[in-house]
Amino acid sequence: MKHKRLLLSFFILGCTAASCNKDFLQRMPQTEISPDAYFNSPKDLDTYINGLYDKQVVANTDDGSSDNISSYPGSDLDKLVRNSITPATAGGWDSWNQLRSINFMLDNVYKAQGDPSAINHYIGIARYLRARFYFRMLATYGDVPWYSHALSDIDPDIYKARDPRTLIADSILADLEYAVANIKPDMGVNGTRVNKWAALALTSRFCLFEGTFRKYHEDLKLGGTEVKFLNRAASAAQEIMDSQKFRIYSTGKGGADYTALFTSPSLAANPEIILWRDYPQSLGKGNNTHSVLGWTWSLSQSLVYSYLMKDGTPFSAVPGYQKADFVTSFKDRDPRLAETVAFPGFSTMQNDVKYVAKPNLGGYDQLKFYPRDPAARQGWDANYTALPIYRFAEVLLNYAEAKAELGTITQTDLDKTIGELRRRVQMPGLSLGVALDPVLSGEYNNIKSGNKAIILEIRRERRVEMACEGLRLNDVSRWRAGARLAEKPQGMYVPALGAIDMTGDNQPDFAILPSPNDSSAIAGLPADIKAKITRYYLKDNNGKENNFYLENGNSGHIMFTADKAGRTFREPQYYYRPIPLDQIVLNKNLVQLYGW
Repeated sequence: MKHKRLLLSFFILGCTAASCNKDFLQRMPQTEISPDAYFNSPKDLDTYINGLYDKQVVANTDDGSSDNISSYPGSDLDKLVRNSITPATAGGWDSWNQLRSINFMLDNVYKAQGDPSAINHYIGIARYLRARFYFRMLATYGDVPWYSHALSDIDPDIYKARDPRTLIADSILADLEYAVANIKPDMGVNGTRVNKWAALALTSRFCLFEGTFRKYHEDLKLGGTEVKFLNRAASAAQEIMDSQKFRIYSTGKGGADYTALFTSPSLAANPEIILWRDYPQSLGKGNNTHSVLGWTWSLSQSLVYSYLMKDGTPFSAVPGYQKADFVTSFKDRDPRLAETVAFPGFSTMQNDVKYVAKPNLGGYDQLKFYPRDPAARQGWDANYTALPIYRFAEVLLNYAEAKAELGTITQTDLDKTIGELRRRVQMPGLSLGVALDPVLSGEYNNIKSGNKAIILEIRRERRVEMACEGLRLNDVSRWRAGARLAEKPQGMYVPALGAIDMTGDNQPDFAILPSPNDSSAIAGLPADIKAKITRYYLKDNNGKENNFYLENGNSGHIMFTADKAGRTFREPQYYYRPIPLDQIVLNKNLVQLYGW
């Protein structure tokens, strides 16, 4: 009877959170257990926690919904800026089963007998996972219901209202502080299991998010409360730095050292990695990192422009930079650019066959995370490269930004954070007296601090160093820089219609033409060249526009037809997502916020 009641309570919450998804029980094997017979020892807790890892400890390999992408049809951001997300069409709000799995353990852990420190270690991991879950929910919805226990079918909290942001944020921080205090520092299984340092890394990330969100979102009326979170963001990062367990990975190979963080078969021995996911070929457990290259999206011109010149000066300070063609855009730049974007001359097979990006996606195809070794790419769910979840580089960036936002950053702070990242790729460090970049200043025009130039350069460094790691949308959101998302994204610059060299060998690789009926722009090419180059058309035979066009008609940056009608970012509404309408119908106490 007790077992049936347990299954029923899982089913009730599943219906509330996921509109009675029929496979809810099948997706949650741990619901088939009896708590009286299971949570009896640290070993039981370890087995249960292992069942939560795959769904909740994940690595991100793209910035799909952000201004780092030129075009990503069907993405959440794409729908948002076209005003096609409404409570009636919204997805999401269906992951509460993950929370219940965590709370179910926390409700029953008191049954465990054994070493108290071992038991507290697993409680700490569960609370870390709960904090991670609620961080995602807070960043997506703002105020959400806080559940600290697994609900039964008769629990009145099934239909509770949203709790305020302050309660959610304080509760997340309380979970993280417990995790930091109780999770063991041992890296365990080569660093693939949650450890104390991972808990500190998440603490630093979350507190930086919440502190800056409160600082720049003045409509929340939480001015002054951001200081606690910014201080903790800095101190959590400082704890990791002081441990001397981690350092920036650098063997003197510059950009190649940076790439090794995202394409290696293992990260067990990498001193920069705090937590990572293993995809061993020996176990047939692979990922899909091959799909980042030229599949659905390209990276944006905005991101490409962010990378400095090799001498540390802004690319935007180069005369005529806005008309730099594809090949020229990569010359004398921060080496991380050519490790993030498929560069002229890149070969997927490491031979003489050069990769050529598609202009209809924008031309700047993502290279970061793409397995460089062809043997590591064997098909769908069959790429065998390790993926970082937390790395020391982010910790350094968190520290620098928190100190800058607090107004306490020093040159020593910059040298041991931004300086370390730039030294890896043989770039000059960052000076406390750096001149204000007018381009960056225009992109982030709501910074009121006296040290605005430093804050802007730290933001640049974060964008460049952490590109494609899934942090960009939250960064734009917490800085209240939504206007960046309303801008029409651009791809590479095209000097004129006709043949274009993408590989740097002075030979054309494709041609952009007005339509299949007009090939005049390549009329002068030799017949053998015309026969082999790929042709892309702005319009089809019937005069219908393709998905992309050129900014000035016959030249300019690649832009996208869907954006001709404009993009919208409604402040502050679009910093949040609506709760799906069917959930509002199920729970009358839930109300939409921020104009939704």
